[in-house]
Amino acid sequence: MRFRISHCTHYRYAGTATESFMEARLTPANHAAQRLNARSFVTHPACNIHSYTDYFGNQVETFSIIQRHKELILESSSEVDTCPLSIPEHALGMSISEAVQIYRSEKLRLFEFLMPSPAIVLSSEIHALANRLFKARDPLGSALLGLNSWIKETFRYEPGVTRVDSTPLEFLKLKAGVCQDFAQLMIAILRSAEIPARYVTGYIETESERKASEANRSPRLIGASESHAWVEAYLPGGCWWPLDPTNNCIVEERHVRVAVGRDYLDCSPTRGVFKGTHTEDLRVGVVMRRM
Repeated sequence: MRFRISHCTHYRYAGTATESFMEARLTPANHAAQRLNARSFVTHPACNIHSYTDYFGNQVETFSIIQRHKELILESSSEVDTCPLSIPEHALGMSISEAVQIYRSEKLRLFEFLMPSPAIVLSSEIHALANRLFKARDPLGSALLGLNSWIKETFRYEPGVTRVDSTPLEFLKLKAGVCQDFAQLMIAILRSAEIPARYVTGYIETESERKASEANRSPRLIGASESHAWVEAYLPGGCWWPLDPTNNCIVEERHVRVAVGRDYLDCSPTRGVFKGTHTEDLRVGVVMRRM
């Protein structure tokens, strides 16, 4: 599939900002199932933009605005091709115990995705779930799909219930939240089961964004109108398998990956600081259309 994606972030300040320093992770990634064909990124007020690749391989754009301004607008536009990802069947059929032995042998390389991280703290409740959902003799693939289904069936997608800094344990108690919460709980359970897992941000073609002619051809997907989050579980042999617990599906052509990390804090779309005032209003809009 080919998509055109427009992502606009609009900061409106209560007064006048004297300086702004920002970084953005808004560039769709290139990988085996996805190719970035075109990209533009502009700011208002205009400024020089610098880019680098971070520790996790994400493209990051940084900039500073040193003139006085009452608002800041970031406009990112991309054209992306997606295709199905080929997954090795032998890895999915391996038992949990066999897979864990392999993960232990690669612990140094996979360390960040096996351990707790700043936004994903493990707990006794999480460990108990991992022990219940992942038995030593279970096939790895079916256990991962079972966890994906369990999260979808157990929790309710409802914006406004959780905060951006809500923990997996809080989400577990509230039983409702957004895609960030679904993804971070799944990662916490996987890491408790000694299965490497990482957090993914990107875009999803939701029901409202599909063309009318496609309405009966593919399942309805739930996601934010701003950006979406899902999980990648590491399979023995070196493949990351993307799963979307919010929608209980395997990630395929209707998802566009932007950034990966240990948790939300490693790959948030924008972050920064400014001087002289405070944010009065923040609006984010994403339009994702098939080409």
